[in-house]
Amino acid sequence: MSFKENFLWGGAIAANQVEGAWDVDGKGLSVADVASYKPKVDVKDYSAHHTITTAIIEKAKSDKTTEYYPKRRGIDFYHRYEEDIELFAEMGFRTLRLSIAWTRLFPTGEEEKPNQLGIDYYKKVFEQLKKYKIEPIVTLSHYEMPLELSDKYNGWVDRKLVELFVKFSEVCFKEFGEYVKYWLTFNEVDSVGRHPFTTAGIVEDKCEGYSYEEAIYQALHHQYVAAAIATKKCHELIPGSQMGCMLTKLTTYPNTCNPEDVLLSLNSNLDNHSHADIQVLGEYPPLYKKYLEIKGIELKKEPNDDKLLKENTADYLAFSYYMSRTESADTSKERAAGNTVMGVKNPYLPSTDWGWQIDPIGLKISLLELYDRYRVPLIIVENGMGAKDELTEDKKVHDDYRISYLKQHIQQMKEAVELGVDLFGYTSWAPIDLVSASTSQISKRYGYIYVDQDDLGNGTQERYKKDSFYWYKKVIETNGEELG
Repeated sequence: MSFKENFLWGGAIAANQVEGAWDVDGKGLSVADVASYKPKVDVKDYSAHHTITTAIIEKAKSDKTTEYYPKRRGIDFYHRYEEDIELFAEMGFRTLRLSIAWTRLFPTGEEEKPNQLGIDYYKKVFEQLKKYKIEPIVTLSHYEMPLELSDKYNGWVDRKLVELFVKFSEVCFKEFGEYVKYWLTFNEVDSVGRHPFTTAGIVEDKCEGYSYEEAIYQALHHQYVAAAIATKKCHELIPGSQMGCMLTKLTTYPNTCNPEDVLLSLNSNLDNHSHADIQVLGEYPPLYKKYLEIKGIELKKEPNDDKLLKENTADYLAFSYYMSRTESADTSKERAAGNTVMGVKNPYLPSTDWGWQIDPIGLKISLLELYDRYRVPLIIVENGMGAKDELTEDKKVHDDYRISYLKQHIQQMKEAVELGVDLFGYTSWAPIDLVSASTSQISKRYGYIYVDQDDLGNGTQERYKKDSFYWYKKVIETNGEELG
């Protein structure tokens, strides 16, 4: 048994990392628009990149330039979507995962009616995808919530955001339902704990009368409830639609067979899975509830919340996988970075230029683990390798290292499918160079397509096909049978 005949091969992007046009056609400020590139900060120091205060936000709001705010300019997908989608079609894409910028439809999040120019833009994007028979997978919230909602409510800490998100979602379902069958609610919902501002608009110095930690767990609860209601609305408004949830798969191993290391890795994996448990199984795990009780955190719930979670579970589980990590009770051991989370360095694995450890077998382990636990269809919606690519004089990029990374991971996917895992798609991150979520760089390149732009926005923004472009085209043509 190999990949399904209709397996969804493609790539994944996010509006805030590609669109640019941050102040065009009525778009409002999002949390991504105040994320700055810090050239003097080590790329592996994620805490420094994600530190946010009210003062930092106010400074960013007063600065109308894009030089140190790369997500404001992206790669100009807003104006070049036709060209870029045509390139994806040339590779043979069957699907494209993308997101809808909340602030293009509701600039502050609280407008009575949506911005028609924003609706018109996304309809043009979907028409272009339809032209090439590329199935869209749409993420409703991908690190681009309205900044105004962070300023006014401290983001998802306030229950008000459930109502506002559901309103935004309903507009998306009504306006774009004819184009979109597959939906996702929140990108990597578990990441609220790793970067609360980026994911949920939480600013620590706004936490008055409650702790930062309480804010994080309350925001998570509100997102779970909002996801459940959005799932219900999606099914009602779009017959035959599928709503998934998305997890950052942070597969963690014990660094040694020391029982203390095993316990630490178990706790890490239980915490990671709890977010999918709530959305796929429809209830808070007993150990999660006990953990909150021990921490003295009492969630503010409405009477119907638990019922909503139980009755409106996800149809499928989407996840990102870039690397694995290890845990050790020995605090002196060297630590390694990876997808905004740190772990003890695994001596058996190589690392990327950004310190992310490369573990293809970990993807197979993750697929087996998730399918055994949840028994719902799975899709890998992010997997890729950030690297320093060089554009040659004849405008080529020889990225054998990327081909090797992807080849090894797809091989492990194939083996998991042969063992019985129900996997229906793979959208690598990212099909085209874009602005990194974690460090706001473009020099951390993922794409099959090179974009001529540097970290400060210099360059022509012209697109060039890398060697991996032709390699991935062959993979799709052969439905994953020919990996080169």
